[in-house]
Amino acid sequence: QVQLVESGGGLVQSGGSLRLSCVASGSAMSLMGWYRQAPGKQRELVATVDKDDIRNYGTSVRGRFTVSKDNAKNTCYLHMTELQPEDTAVYYCYAKRLFSSSTYWGQGTQVTVSS
Repeated sequence: QVQLVESGGGLVQSGGSLRLSCVASGSAMSLMGWYRQAPGKQRELVATVDKDDIRNYGTSVRGRFTVSKDNAKNTCYLHMTELQPEDTAVYYCYAKRLFSSSTYWGQGTQVTVSS
């Protein structure tokens, strides 16, 4: 059974940094990444990275956030810098199973940026 476990969320001041981690168990993943959802808003893409290290970023985080993946550990990281209050949201890990169309979501981790 596939499981995604996130860690690293919390409270940070504006301009600060945080790193999120997501460990996938149960299967190798071809793509991993992050989406976020703020109160009253739709879930949006933050960043994804595939097994060939091709990265895709949402426009609002490009240049501030960096996504990476350790294929051997089946782990995805999101290094967030220059955080702003508008980055406050629940961040969800997302993964697509290798050689499959199956996708998975983590339980979410709260990131709160104070002004």
